[in-house]
Amino acid sequence: MAKNNSKKETKNYSKANGNGHLYDASAITVLEGLDPVRKRPGMYIGTTGPDGLHHLITEIFDNSRDEAMGGFANDIEIALLPGNRVRVVDNGRGIPVDVHKQTKVSALETIMTTLHAGGKFGGDQTGYKVSGGLHGVGASVVNALSVYCEVVVHRDGGIYVQEYKQGKRKSAVKKVGKSDLHGTVTTFEPDPEIFKEGVVFDFNRVVTHMRQQAYLVKGLRISIIDAREAKYKIDTADIFYMRELGLELLSQTFYFEGGLISLVKFNNHLLKPIHKSIFYVEKKAEGLESVEIALQYVDDISSRVLPFANNIFTAEGGTHITGFKTALTRTLNTYARKNGIVKESEDNFTGEDVLEGLTAVVSVKIREIQFEGQTKAKLGSVEAQGAVATVFGDAFNAFLEENPDDARAIVSKVVIALKARKAAKAAKDSVLRKGALEGMTLPGKLADCQSKDPSESELFIVEGDSAGGTAKTGRDRRTQAILPLRGKILNIERARLDKMLSSEQIKNLVVAIGTAIGDTFDMEKLRYHKIIIATDADVDGAHIRTLILTLLYRHFRPLIDNGFIYIAQPPLFKIKLGKEIFYINDDTALQKFKKANGITDEAMNESESAEGGEGGDVDETAEKSEEAGSKKSKKIPIQRYKGLGEMNAEELWETTMDPARRTLRQVKIEDAQEADKVFDMLMGTDVPARKSFIQSNAKLANLDI
Repeated sequence: MAKNNSKKETKNYSKANGNGHLYDASAITVLEGLDPVRKRPGMYIGTTGPDGLHHLITEIFDNSRDEAMGGFANDIEIALLPGNRVRVVDNGRGIPVDVHKQTKVSALETIMTTLHAGGKFGGDQTGYKVSGGLHGVGASVVNALSVYCEVVVHRDGGIYVQEYKQGKRKSAVKKVGKSDLHGTVTTFEPDPEIFKEGVVFDFNRVVTHMRQQAYLVKGLRISIIDAREAKYKIDTADIFYMRELGLELLSQTFYFEGGLISLVKFNNHLLKPIHKSIFYVEKKAEGLESVEIALQYVDDISSRVLPFANNIFTAEGGTHITGFKTALTRTLNTYARKNGIVKESEDNFTGEDVLEGLTAVVSVKIREIQFEGQTKAKLGSVEAQGAVATVFGDAFNAFLEENPDDARAIVSKVVIALKARKAAKAAKDSVLRKGALEGMTLPGKLADCQSKDPSESELFIVEGDSAGGTAKTGRDRRTQAILPLRGKILNIERARLDKMLSSEQIKNLVVAIGTAIGDTFDMEKLRYHKIIIATDADVDGAHIRTLILTLLYRHFRPLIDNGFIYIAQPPLFKIKLGKEIFYINDDTALQKFKKANGITDEAMNESESAEGGEGGDVDETAEKSEEAGSKKSKKIPIQRYKGLGEMNAEELWETTMDPARRTLRQVKIEDAQEADKVFDMLMGTDVPARKSFIQSNAKLANLDI
């Protein structure tokens, strides 16, 4: 049994180093059991923020999913319970509870309290052929980072239970009853001392991830239940599946027989396919248990390639995606020339050309899998590249030969992409060359900052010349640059690069950012590490902000991924209470402010700034009478802003630009697929889908009418 002593230290040092401190083997601190996990949780789950918190569910789910991938389970339920607890149930074989020969305790306790222990390590048929990775730390890490953890096993006619706290068992495994069922029920409560940002699970985030997993394992049913408001006691030993109780709880259940084909259809349901048949192949390959790929081209300029390795989403790709892209480019080039669609004298398709408009899912299953890092964002298994290239290349070539109409539509789409790429390159080169010849590397409207250090430099993108003029006056000239945009920029969701660069507003923004765009994008040339979108708090401002975010998401995605994009939060109200001035961000904050200060609605003297004014001073009459002690007027002046241009320079600095007092919202993409679909729907050509979205969410909108 692995001991769980927190530390083992010896203070009788025998040697001294150059600094006067004794240093020998006894000076080395040894963390035993699961103590390393609690000491450095980020090494095992990436972060102790919301991402790491939700990763705990994934780790426990992955064990159940591995049972399903092995053919031992077909039903998994995830329930969010009262008291920040989560329960994961499967109908697999149940974790073994007999004594493990090496650790001398039950296999259940070994798995839950020891790193690198689990069925994924065995080489025989009793373990897993494929699993989520060889790290073997999932269940034990969740246990270590939980203030409460309980595992109930239904196996061999009995019910077995063991409870833990912060990775340590509270008692031995106990048999508590008989059961005709088989499977595992794991309930855990994350430790708030580890997750200091809060233990709050996002139901929609869990649903999105589990929907994806259901597509990847054909015939697996996954249910997600939000029971956090449940008023009854949940007995994990007696209740196997909560959905069978028939209670009215928020829930989602996914089950897909079509697998990856269904996933491609789901991702393309807002887009127009250019060929009817969805390509699909599933085959065993040398060194891999299986290669499974589905793809379809759509009438769009963006690509959506979803990579998975042993059902884990590898956001950074890896060897399987390298093999896929190589085979895709080679196969389409060969087919186009063989059938005379592209002449021998013409250029070959590039990887950029063949990816345009492509929706694809690439899933590989490998017995001895290797990831680059514990978070498993990139596949490192070398054998995957050649195996995927061979399996996919042969199957896709056969698909093109057997479906000539679909093949011609695909190749024609790629030919258009090739021509557009050349036109875009010419336009881009023209823009850069023109700027160099005129001796103007930065746009004229940009008021740049004095600092040349990107780490301390900020770019404010503001709406219109009025706000731009105020911002230029009120800014810190050393570190803050201002770029005013005139009106609404081009919607680039369906625009190619050459058309984009013909827009003066977009061209100014691209040049100001400094990274260039397209295949010449270079993060090292980024001129500002804070790019702040500062638009008005009205419908037009929200639209302009959406247009800018669409441009950044589609063409400057690394800036978002690395945390360089922010949205300013200018105040909506200015209140003068006595001699003090308060700025209030929104109506909710206003109500809290009034309640905290005992202010009634009747006591407020609300006024609005004149459109395009210079700050819209508060009601002077009310102010003077209050200062004079007049009993006739006790009105509290409140000013409502409608735009940044209505503030004077001092107000704009105090509320929106001063790093010590402002509020900025960092733009993050927690789910790239969901973000992609939202941009497609809101900014694309599918009017019915956009209309449906607006109708469904109209009641949630807070409009300033």
